[in-house]
Amino acid sequence: MLPFTIHSRCRKALHLTALALTLVVSTVARADWPDFRGPSANGHVSVGDKTLGLPLEWSETNNIVWKTAIPEKGWATPVILGGQIWLSSATPDGHDYFAICVDEKTGKIVFNEKVFHTDSPEPHGNGASMNSYATPSPVIERGRVYVHFGSAGTACLNTRTGKVIWKRNDLPCRHYRGASASPLLFEDLLILTFDGADQQYTTALDKKTGKTVWRTDRSVAWNDEGSNDRMVREGDHRKSHGTPLIAKVGGKSQLISVGAKASYGYEPRTGKELWRVEYNDFSSAPRPVYEDGLAYIVTGFTKRELWAVKPDGHGVVTDTHVAWKVSKGIGRYATPVIVDGLLYTAVDESFATCIDAKTGEIVWNERIGGKYASSPIFGDGRIYFCSQDGTTTVIKPGRKLEVLAKNTLDGGFMACPAANGKALYLRTKTHLYRVENGKK
Repeated sequence: MLPFTIHSRCRKALHLTALALTLVVSTVARADWPDFRGPSANGHVSVGDKTLGLPLEWSETNNIVWKTAIPEKGWATPVILGGQIWLSSATPDGHDYFAICVDEKTGKIVFNEKVFHTDSPEPHGNGASMNSYATPSPVIERGRVYVHFGSAGTACLNTRTGKVIWKRNDLPCRHYRGASASPLLFEDLLILTFDGADQQYTTALDKKTGKTVWRTDRSVAWNDEGSNDRMVREGDHRKSHGTPLIAKVGGKSQLISVGAKASYGYEPRTGKELWRVEYNDFSSAPRPVYEDGLAYIVTGFTKRELWAVKPDGHGVVTDTHVAWKVSKGIGRYATPVIVDGLLYTAVDESFATCIDAKTGEIVWNERIGGKYASSPIFGDGRIYFCSQDGTTTVIKPGRKLEVLAKNTLDGGFMACPAANGKALYLRTKTHLYRVENGKK
């Protein structure tokens, strides 16, 4: 009986090993899209060189699995997990705010939950045409999705029932030109950014209850009293729109956050400020990017400089920890993507720029057409740039621009593209598309 017992246990162990390997392979092949910049928060569709079979070409009549009209208005990027796609939307006048779930397979709307209403929405100031009342993207984990509308409210919903678990609408901020920064998850925390005209702070909520765990105000000094500039007096130069990033720096988690006049490194569990770099700019929108010991930060809307910062300092490190700066060919809105040591940014005025990530050397700056609010993504050896006129330009990364395809959909892009498996999920100003090879 002993040999049979050993054999049985071996078979059971082999079965469990095979099952574990299957689950690992399945997880790698189907990474989902839990954050607006993907599974690794860097715009990469998958980890490693695995080919997924993403589409290269499409149109309104080719390679479209389904097309679903999304109610109301919103620029939020869809997030994907467990066969569900979640996105947010709001009435154009800002009175009502919604969390919407779309079935990934069929494209049908499963839930359309109104989570907030306000009789007196904050008016968007002049120049806010690039924004909507539902610009921040959701973030999702198993069983829960978190939607955020700035000071209008933040809510956690059960992804199975679509019902609200908790919500907050008591976090103050006068956004002036609308909220844009998306939430992010870290351990048991939901981290939110409020860089408004009146208040500028980062806060972390207990993701299970919605209760505040910590709040840290921006520490940079403001020198705008007595200014003759109306925008300065009203606090416009205190605003920022960027979503922070969690990065591993020296083996420790760090929250890298872009604000007006300064960018910061925080300890994410406590909110303690570790370092900051200072500059004379505001209204930064791109999310920081981190790779190989450098954080890449777009300083703001007016100067639009890209700084490479070593995030291992303490205190004010502007003079000691900035590796390089680039002041030409930098996009106002789109978050850059790094591929094989080269950093790619989509510029508003029809151009894309490729920069050596180590040295700051501009490798090329070429016209690809279109204006860009959406951030590019990388997958299957290609970079996808989605423009405001609805054209997606697909390029091969490298030290010379090589355009592989141009594809156009109706409506135009403000949200960033998302991907899962072999499919791209593209939200235009009016619809959500599932784009996949071999579908009509």
